[in-house]
Amino acid sequence: MTQKVFALDTLPGVQRDGTYFDKNYYSDGRWVRFQRGRPRKILGYRAITNDIKGLSRGIYVNSEDGLNRIFNGYAEGLEVLEINNNGIGSGITAIQFGGPILTLGAITGGSLYVAGTYNNVPLTGGSGSGATANITVAAGAVTVVTIVKGGQSYLPGDTLSASNTNLGGAGSGFSVPVATIQNGFTSSVNNLWQFDAMFDTEGEQATLLLAHPGQNLAQIDSTINTPVLSVPVTGTITTPLKDTGGSNPTGDTISVSGGVVVLHPYVFVYGDNGLIKNSSAGNPFDWNSADANEVNVASTKIVKGLPVRGGSNSPSGLFWALDSLIRVSYAPTSVGVAGTGNYGPTLYWRYDTISTQTSILSSQCVIEYDGIYYWIGVDRFLLYNGVVKEIPNNMNQNYFFDNLNYQQREKVWATKVPRYGEIWWFYPSGDSEECNDCIIYNVRENTWYDGGQALGSRRTAGYFSQVFAYPVNAGTNLSTEETVFSATIDTTNGNADIEMAETNQIRTGLVVESTSIPAGTTVVAIAPSATPGNITVTLSANATGTQTETANFKTQAGLTTLWQHEIGTDEVNGEESLAIESYFETSDLGWVGGGPSQTGLEGINRWTHLERVEPDFLLNGQMELYIVGRPYAQADDEISAPYVFDSNTYKIDMREQRRELRLKFVSNVSGGNYQMGRVLLNANFGDVRGYG
Repeated sequence: MTQKVFALDTLPGVQRDGTYFDKNYYSDGRWVRFQRGRPRKILGYRAITNDIKGLSRGIYVNSEDGLNRIFNGYAEGLEVLEINNNGIGSGITAIQFGGPILTLGAITGGSLYVAGTYNNVPLTGGSGSGATANITVAAGAVTVVTIVKGGQSYLPGDTLSASNTNLGGAGSGFSVPVATIQNGFTSSVNNLWQFDAMFDTEGEQATLLLAHPGQNLAQIDSTINTPVLSVPVTGTITTPLKDTGGSNPTGDTISVSGGVVVLHPYVFVYGDNGLIKNSSAGNPFDWNSADANEVNVASTKIVKGLPVRGGSNSPSGLFWALDSLIRVSYAPTSVGVAGTGNYGPTLYWRYDTISTQTSILSSQCVIEYDGIYYWIGVDRFLLYNGVVKEIPNNMNQNYFFDNLNYQQREKVWATKVPRYGEIWWFYPSGDSEECNDCIIYNVRENTWYDGGQALGSRRTAGYFSQVFAYPVNAGTNLSTEETVFSATIDTTNGNADIEMAETNQIRTGLVVESTSIPAGTTVVAIAPSATPGNITVTLSANATGTQTETANFKTQAGLTTLWQHEIGTDEVNGEESLAIESYFETSDLGWVGGGPSQTGLEGINRWTHLERVEPDFLLNGQMELYIVGRPYAQADDEISAPYVFDSNTYKIDMREQRRELRLKFVSNVSGGNYQMGRVLLNANFGDVRGYG
């Protein structure tokens, strides 16, 4: 029996840079984090839904009254999923892109109206508000309708009218459809969404979601301007943000290439040539009042803005240009002396360039953690805590930049897990066009590690935990159209309900294809039928005929999964639960490197003979221990058979020896979880020979 007992004391973090022999930190890991200096498994994730549109290019969460609204921006649109605080949802709603009215369709003139021309008449009906028109009545009927104000949030096909009190006091039956609108949204594979929210104190008197679908996914320096969209967080129809309030409205659409951020109570937008522009206080539709402003503060595009603590100069914000960092502060300053010729209007905003020698890899890679801002530059990791500083990273900086698919740089995005002190950056590595790994900086432990290309690292967008206590992240796998089953259905013309025999294969979201069903129709509800053995299935569109026919039920293409992270231990999707592999591998423990619990400047030229490992784990399920090592630093590894242990294993006896020796611990069972404590090693000097 060995007389030497050592505590496993590898330093926290996974060091990818450098050689295996030249490491004091863990040399490999997958889906492992560090707490109190010890490795533990990263928690699991469950599918909230498999039916969000994808790939997601932006997630935002708004919480109110126990309801969490998860907004998902993708190439072709925007949608919202409502879930409770347990992650249980009530369905996905497509956000429609409305806007001001541009043109109207054919007029139904009505009768008995009073002849005349009526100016600036409010139009009623439809999905929007605020539209007015000049209306001409002749021979008792409305004959001409000319839009004066387009209003907001209207949709093509809306049917409008006007009160007869505004048309001479008599008449009825007038209507006119909306033909076209200015919806402000362009479907594009390059759409990359930025979101924020604010309370509109002047117009809607409601909290508005502000969304900017910038066409920036392919190029961070794209100069294409796109409108900022607004929608009440409880609403389903957007409208482009326009300068329609204040005393001198221009009617201009607020359109930029960069994005949008709220420095309460102001909306800021930004873009090309250092553009920073803000609304008036509390009114996102007023861009002309005295406290609104527009200025160019850099020579390159502004790609990201975030609020920052401003003290007496609040609100304040940080804005990242491609080559500089700018601080904006509310600092009203009088110019000149009142009553004299040199007196000028008050200047409300101060713009300070913090650095002109910085960079930013992606508009999505900035994250604030406890008042400090972290991001990735084009060749290093950076932070701002009053000054711009490099974050030292001797662990995986080369690993990240050498493996990053730089052509997909705008897909790099940041999130955080404050419970464990972590900042996560998801990124596409190798030739992957979507994120397939993540790099993690633990600010609490002051160390680095990564996801090890685990499946949980494959996420395109997400939002960190706040009111909803879990991070939500969108997956990278898109569904394809496949036939699930075929069945006989009974349809009724003009009715969305069909009758069919009971089947366990039916579910909401399936596409229904048959002669009497419009293309793209999906199952939205399933209920028992009055006919025994049947079910009533409600579709998203009405049938166009009444008949009995065969229908194909198919999966929808282009959908992906929204995951709730940091819950449980496994990957859970519906009734399916899969184990998540998690492992870590120590630094070299051989005598030649100084011994199992220290790195010495002078080693002993003997093999390490390992006789026993005494596990110390908080453990659910079994783990496997592998002995890994090599005779020389550049020789091939020899890996032992697995030594299996669980929470009832007090010791693992073995007769293993390596000249350079590492231990690899693996958890890969359903329900598996672990936190390592102080593992003891029973080791002696082994052979002197180079190979055994």
